[in-house]
Amino acid sequence: MMPIEISRRSVLQSLLAIAAGSASKPTSAQSPIADAAQASEPRADKPNRISLAQWSLHKMLKAGGLDPLDFPAFARSTFGVVGVEYVNQFYHALPVEGSWVLELKKRAGDAGVESLLIMCDGVGEIGDPDAQARGKAVEAHKRWLDAAAALGCHAIRVNARSEGTDAQQMAHCADGLRQLCVLAEPLKLAVLVENHGGISCDGAWVASLIRATGATNCGTLPDFGNFHRADGTMDDRYAGVAAMMPFARAVSAKSNDFDSRGEETATDYARMLGIVRSAGYRGWIGVEYEGVILGEVAGTKATRDLLLKLGCTL
Repeated sequence: MMPIEISRRSVLQSLLAIAAGSASKPTSAQSPIADAAQASEPRADKPNRISLAQWSLHKMLKAGGLDPLDFPAFARSTFGVVGVEYVNQFYHALPVEGSWVLELKKRAGDAGVESLLIMCDGVGEIGDPDAQARGKAVEAHKRWLDAAAALGCHAIRVNARSEGTDAQQMAHCADGLRQLCVLAEPLKLAVLVENHGGISCDGAWVASLIRATGATNCGTLPDFGNFHRADGTMDDRYAGVAAMMPFARAVSAKSNDFDSRGEETATDYARMLGIVRSAGYRGWIGVEYEGVILGEVAGTKATRDLLLKLGCTL
């Protein structure tokens, strides 16, 4: 593997080479807040904007230090982002037919924040080998499709988990995804698969799964770091993200730790962003800090600042 220093330089030189014309200054809505690293001027070919995944603050949320309904306003005031990605488990206990969705939408609107997607966990396995259980899992996801539509999101993120051979798991997951995509289509929502444990740590397998569904509203959410298999082995994160990018409708910038220069220690972010942009992706990139050394706020800011340094914008 090429040293990180060389990789970063070569990627940045390539990005500069394809930029055309002069760049305009960020609007006030895009400008970093006071303690943020200075963002690069937006390139003529459109920079990726930075959003915030709610999981970055999961300890604070679970401890009661942050009301889930206040997440959009906190994300804007603390990190300067104007796009957020929700995690369903922080709202799961709220009434299915309650007014909390409209309240969350109002608070996001008041803060000038766009709701992008809902990450769904603990709602049953859409790839369950048992057809009846698979159908129940698909039905259980409908609550989150409805919430996402009401919030103005463009997608929900689901897990592709199953049992059996690789081919059997693909068949089960493809069937569940097709059913879910049918429910999502009239709501104008996409259904995204993330590399998130099990066989989904294989990016090429996930890409084949999306093809197998045949659904135009089925895509991927590549995560920079979720390539650890249950047996302790780890798939190549760069190859995995590259395989998933042709179907990407969201991207998760996973981070855990940073060195003295502000670089993420496990992932070469410049190399990863080169892969993302080479695929033609110009959508949101979500900060998802999952480290333990820095606090959640500090770690989230460090991730945001690294993305800003590499040409993304708020």
